[in-house]
Amino acid sequence: MERHDEQGCDTRRILGISFFTGDVRCAVDRMSRGGLLVAPAAPALKDIASSESYREALTNADMTITDSAFMVLIWNWLQRDSLKRVSGLKYLRELLLTPEVRTPGKVLWIMAGPSSTQANVNWLSSQGITVPDHCIHQAPIYGAEIEDGVLIERLQKHPTKHIVITIGGGTQERLGLYIKRNLGYSPAIHCIGAALAFLSGDQVRIPNWADNLYLGWLFRCISAPRRYIPRYWFAFMLLPLLWRYRDRLPPMHSAPSGRPM
Repeated sequence: MERHDEQGCDTRRILGISFFTGDVRCAVDRMSRGGLLVAPAAPALKDIASSESYREALTNADMTITDSAFMVLIWNWLQRDSLKRVSGLKYLRELLLTPEVRTPGKVLWIMAGPSSTQANVNWLSSQGITVPDHCIHQAPIYGAEIEDGVLIERLQKHPTKHIVITIGGGTQERLGLYIKRNLGYSPAIHCIGAALAFLSGDQVRIPNWADNLYLGWLFRCISAPRRYIPRYWFAFMLLPLLWRYRDRLPPMHSAPSGRPM
């Protein structure tokens, strides 16, 4: 059932989460006012019933977009719905067109490591977006509890209007919530994961047509089968959750043993 949130945006409640169902331009415009945006893919979304911290991040986000092609397809089949997908890649492409994001110093980019940083910064530069060194934060390896005092201190001393997080799903959402709760102001926090890497070549490049046809997962599996095939195989655990709970938040249970994190 389609609903409207407090900002008047169209949403669809799936697994207890209000997913934005409008135009991607509307999503970017809405996020310009600040808040936490998440784009859960199926390999992470399946953990909504087994990871308390991940679940907390999703339920406390200000906007959740329908990045998961698997979720959209299963939902439309189960509910005879016509839910449209707004991928993290599509959202990022639109975000990068905004003047604020293209202005040096207005964005803090949280990158996964030196090689990812170099590839991403080079690509952004080729698109006319200059990223000063002081606007890059290389994320450490976060544990079960997110803690990054260096990042918070940096943002408090040098506030930015936008924060773009480009690290892995399951961690980026928790980091986004940590930032939201520990800052004295409300920037726009965009958890877009690997979307920038798909453009920069840090990961396999995914063209627009493949993203539109819900084939990004296939490109990733072909590029690194040992890494991604198990990840997407376990993503099928999302199916029974959707089948049983539909629009309701599933109860918590223990995570299955032997699965990759």
